Amino acid sequence: MEPRLKDSVSPDLMTAIQLLNKVIQAGGADQRVLELVHLRASQINGCGPCVFGGVHSAKKHGETDERLHNVVTWRETPFFTEPERAALALAEAATRIQDGAPGVTDEIWEAAAAHFDEKQLSAIVLHIAMTNLFNRVNHAVRQQAGATW
Repeated sequence: MEPRLKDSVSPDLMTAIQLLNKVIQAGGADQRVLELVHLRASQINGCGPCVFGGVHSAKKHGETDERLHNVVTWRETPFFTEPERAALALAEAATRIQDGAPGVTDEIWEAAAAHFDEKQLSAIVLHIAMTNLFNRVNHAVRQQAGATW
Protein backbone atom coordinates (compact mmCIF):
# COMPACT_ATOMS: atom_id res chain seq x y z
CA MET A 1 0.00 0.00 0.00
CA GLU A 2 1.42 3.35 -1.04
CA PRO A 3 0.86 6.63 0.80
CA ARG A 4 -1.61 8.91 -0.95
CA LEU A 5 0.35 12.08 -0.21
CA LYS A 6 4.10 12.39 -0.51
CA ASP A 7 4.66 15.69 1.33
CA SER A 8 1.56 17.25 2.80
CA VAL A 9 2.96 19.07 5.81
CA SER A 10 2.76 22.83 5.46
CA PRO A 11 4.82 25.18 7.64
CA ASP A 12 1.61 26.59 9.14
CA LEU A 13 0.46 23.10 10.11
CA MET A 14 3.80 22.35 11.75
CA THR A 15 3.59 25.62 13.71
CA ALA A 16 0.10 24.73 14.93
CA ILE A 17 1.20 21.24 15.97
CA GLN A 18 4.22 22.63 17.80
CA LEU A 19 2.00 25.10 19.67
CA LEU A 20 -0.44 22.37 20.70
CA ASN A 21 2.46 20.19 21.86
CA LYS A 22 3.80 23.12 23.87
CA VAL A 23 0.42 23.45 25.62
CA ILE A 24 0.36 19.71 26.34
CA GLN A 25 3.88 19.78 27.79
CA ALA A 26 3.03 22.83 29.92
CA GLY A 27 0.19 20.86 31.51
CA GLY A 28 2.58 19.02 33.76
CA ALA A 29 1.39 15.48 33.03
CA ASP A 30 4.13 12.88 33.27
CA GLN A 31 5.61 12.27 29.82
CA ARG A 32 5.41 8.51 30.25
CA VAL A 33 1.66 8.77 30.91
CA LEU A 34 1.30 10.83 27.73
CA GLU A 35 3.28 8.20 25.82
CA LEU A 36 1.05 5.41 27.14
CA VAL A 37 -2.22 7.14 26.23
CA HIS A 38 -0.87 7.94 22.77
CA LEU A 39 0.08 4.32 22.22
CA ARG A 40 -3.24 2.94 23.49
CA ALA A 41 -5.38 5.28 21.38
CA SER A 42 -3.24 4.47 18.34
CA GLN A 43 -3.61 0.73 18.97
CA ILE A 44 -7.40 1.08 19.18
CA ASN A 45 -7.48 3.04 15.92
CA GLY A 46 -5.09 0.63 14.19
CA CYS A 47 -2.69 3.42 13.25
CA GLY A 48 0.58 1.73 12.30
CA PRO A 49 2.62 4.93 11.97
CA CYS A 50 1.54 6.21 15.39
CA VAL A 51 2.07 2.85 17.10
CA PHE A 52 5.53 2.59 15.53
CA GLY A 53 6.49 6.18 16.35
CA GLY A 54 4.83 6.00 19.77
CA VAL A 55 6.84 2.96 20.81
CA HIS A 56 10.04 4.67 19.66
CA SER A 57 9.18 7.86 21.54
CA ALA A 58 8.13 5.99 24.70
CA LYS A 59 11.44 4.12 24.75
CA LYS A 60 13.28 7.45 24.51
CA HIS A 61 11.39 8.49 27.64
CA GLY A 62 12.36 5.38 29.60
CA GLU A 63 9.57 2.92 28.86
CA THR A 64 10.47 -0.75 28.91
CA ASP A 65 9.67 -3.36 26.30
CA GLU A 66 7.74 -5.31 28.92
CA ARG A 67 5.34 -2.44 29.59
CA LEU A 68 5.06 -1.41 25.94
CA HIS A 69 4.18 -4.96 24.88
CA ASN A 70 1.43 -5.00 27.49
CA VAL A 71 -0.28 -1.65 26.89
CA VAL A 72 -2.86 -3.46 24.78
CA THR A 73 -3.69 -5.69 27.79
CA TRP A 74 -3.14 -3.15 30.56
CA ARG A 75 -6.15 -4.34 32.56
CA GLU A 76 -4.82 -7.89 32.80
CA THR A 77 -1.22 -7.10 33.73
CA PRO A 78 0.52 -5.87 36.90
CA PHE A 79 2.85 -3.46 35.08
CA PHE A 80 0.92 -0.19 35.39
CA THR A 81 0.30 2.17 38.30
CA GLU A 82 -3.16 3.32 39.32
CA PRO A 83 -2.64 6.78 37.74
CA GLU A 84 -1.49 5.13 34.50
CA ARG A 85 -4.52 2.82 34.56
CA ALA A 86 -6.84 5.80 35.04
CA ALA A 87 -5.19 7.61 32.11
CA LEU A 88 -5.41 4.50 29.90
CA ALA A 89 -9.11 4.09 30.74
CA LEU A 90 -9.66 7.75 29.87
CA ALA A 91 -7.81 7.30 26.56
CA GLU A 92 -9.90 4.25 25.67
CA ALA A 93 -13.20 5.91 26.55
CA ALA A 94 -12.40 9.11 24.65
CA THR A 95 -11.17 7.15 21.63
CA ARG A 96 -13.97 4.59 21.38
CA ILE A 97 -16.81 7.09 21.03
CA GLN A 98 -17.25 6.12 17.38
CA ASP A 99 -17.98 2.53 18.48
CA GLY A 100 -21.21 3.57 20.14
CA ALA A 101 -19.57 3.25 23.55
CA PRO A 102 -20.73 5.64 26.26
CA GLY A 103 -17.54 7.69 26.04
CA VAL A 104 -15.98 9.20 29.13
CA THR A 105 -18.36 8.33 31.93
CA ASP A 106 -18.40 10.13 35.28
CA GLU A 107 -16.75 7.08 36.83
CA ILE A 108 -13.85 7.15 34.35
CA TRP A 109 -13.44 10.91 34.75
CA GLU A 110 -13.52 10.73 38.55
CA ALA A 111 -10.90 7.97 38.55
CA ALA A 112 -8.60 10.12 36.43
CA ALA A 113 -9.35 13.24 38.50
CA ALA A 114 -8.29 11.34 41.63
CA HIS A 115 -4.75 11.14 40.20
CA PHE A 116 -4.35 14.26 38.06
CA ASP A 117 -5.09 17.92 38.66
CA GLU A 118 -7.13 19.96 36.18
CA LYS A 119 -4.11 21.21 34.27
CA GLN A 120 -2.73 17.69 33.89
CA LEU A 121 -6.15 16.34 32.88
CA SER A 122 -6.47 19.07 30.27
CA ALA A 123 -3.08 18.09 28.86
CA ILE A 124 -3.98 14.39 28.80
CA VAL A 125 -7.34 15.03 27.11
CA LEU A 126 -5.73 17.30 24.52
CA HIS A 127 -3.03 14.68 23.88
CA ILE A 128 -5.68 11.99 23.38
CA ALA A 129 -7.55 14.25 20.97
CA MET A 130 -4.35 15.05 19.04
CA THR A 131 -3.53 11.37 18.82
CA ASN A 132 -6.97 10.62 17.42
CA LEU A 133 -6.52 13.44 14.90
CA PHE A 134 -3.18 12.05 13.73
CA ASN A 135 -4.57 8.51 13.62
CA ARG A 136 -7.38 9.61 11.31
CA VAL A 137 -5.15 11.70 9.05
CA ASN A 138 -2.70 8.78 8.74
CA HIS A 139 -5.54 6.43 7.77
CA ALA A 140 -6.90 8.87 5.19
CA VAL A 141 -3.55 9.40 3.47
CA ARG A 142 -2.34 5.80 3.98
CA GLN A 143 0.75 6.92 5.86
CA GLN A 144 3.10 3.98 6.39
CA ALA A 145 4.78 2.92 9.62
CA GLY A 146 8.53 3.36 9.88
CA ALA A 147 9.02 7.05 10.56
CA THR A 148 9.66 8.47 14.00
CA TRP A 149 9.33 11.93 15.43
